[in-house]
Amino acid sequence: MSAHEIEDFYGVYLLYNLNPKYKGRTYIGFTVNPNRRIKQHNTGRHAGGAKRTDGKGPWEMILIVHGFPNEISALRFEWAWTYPHISRRLRNVVGKRKKELLYECVFKFRILSEMLRIGPWKRLSLTVRWLKQEYQRDFLPELSPPVHMAIAYGPVRIKKSKETGSVKSSSTQNNDDIPVLTLPTSKCYLCFKKFQTEDTTVSCFHRRCMMVSHITCLSKHFLQDAGDDRGQLMPVEGHCPKCKQPVLWGDVIRHKNGCYHNLEEFEDVEDSDENHWANQLQEET
Repeated sequence: MSAHEIEDFYGVYLLYNLNPKYKGRTYIGFTVNPNRRIKQHNTGRHAGGAKRTDGKGPWEMILIVHGFPNEISALRFEWAWTYPHISRRLRNVVGKRKKELLYECVFKFRILSEMLRIGPWKRLSLTVRWLKQEYQRDFLPELSPPVHMAIAYGPVRIKKSKETGSVKSSSTQNNDDIPVLTLPTSKCYLCFKKFQTEDTTVSCFHRRCMMVSHITCLSKHFLQDAGDDRGQLMPVEGHCPKCKQPVLWGDVIRHKNGCYHNLEEFEDVEDSDENHWANQLQEET
């Protein structure tokens, strides 16, 4: 199976241990390059692998969740998935059941199923990708992820980001999905106010659509379009106000090369995970 190329990759993965001595153990981690990361885990701590996986391999990376808008968003997800028993957002999730005591993968997959259905993650355009299909499990009907999240299969290959405004080309892409250069505009399509230097803008990525707006204007438009404007801050999907084509909010953000980096974080932070994020970033680099 050919690898799927992805730009601006932020993923949270699940490792499965194949060593007879530790067989069945799992490890959850964050990465911007899964192919490099699994090599580090299997080579050892001296090559950048984690302390908990050092000397216990071989490991297989069987599942990865990607599509996060930035590192911090992915690291929050990774922390909660690793420590569901102390995450405030997962306080109502049932702990390990008897039949899950010897099968860590089953427990981790159930926790993942729960996480995809609660805030803030249920509003992100995430992809659940099975890298090793022999380990693939089906979501229970009552724990199926939201319809805007994709289930994918096969390996990924990280593609270097091009400069903003460049056109991606691929023989397998649909023409409607190919972003094109948009003409310069000085006004928001929705509020008609002139853009200021400090404004964060977003644009429609559909072919020949010239829509550009403030990120807050488009967010409000999407929320009103969905009838979900009662205090929500992040939409899931909507229709472009100009070309009327359906678009996912996460795709709009990624088309803008991760403009979430310029926004304040809306969700509160887990009290005990700030050092964990720093350590993970150092570990990845």
